[in-house]
Amino acid sequence: MVDVGAKDVTRRTARACALVRLPPRAAEALRRATLPKGDAFVAAQIAGILAAKRTGELIPLCHPLALDAVDVRFSWSGDDVLRIETQATTSSKTGVEMEAMVAASVAALTIYDMCKSVDKGIVIEQVRLLEKTGGKSGDWSSGG
Repeated sequence: MVDVGAKDVTRRTARACALVRLPPRAAEALRRATLPKGDAFVAAQIAGILAAKRTGELIPLCHPLALDAVDVRFSWSGDDVLRIETQATTSSKTGVEMEAMVAASVAALTIYDMCKSVDKGIVIEQVRLLEKTGGKSGDWSSGG
């Protein structure tokens, strides 16, 4: 791991997103909350939050962080693309980009798991960092 001992503690945030492209039947079942496993949005939100909290255990060289907040939100882009947007916040010596991206990834995988009985042709795409604030390198934004 990188030695962050000499770095200053600063307020840090990161936003990430993932897109989940669903076939029409799966998108409809997700929208109508008629999936056999239950409420996919609640399950995915909780999974994303739990995953962010365990990022240091999942990604070998990530520092374990005490997170101040994790947010997982969902919106539709057209009829068949679910956008998952996450935000992680901490006051720490290192950033929370990985926590935000892990949250988005695991929330997307949870949507897949909840919807796969309807149609396995679901595609997870474009897991990416949207922006980060704080730290020595300053603020960064993807512009999108």
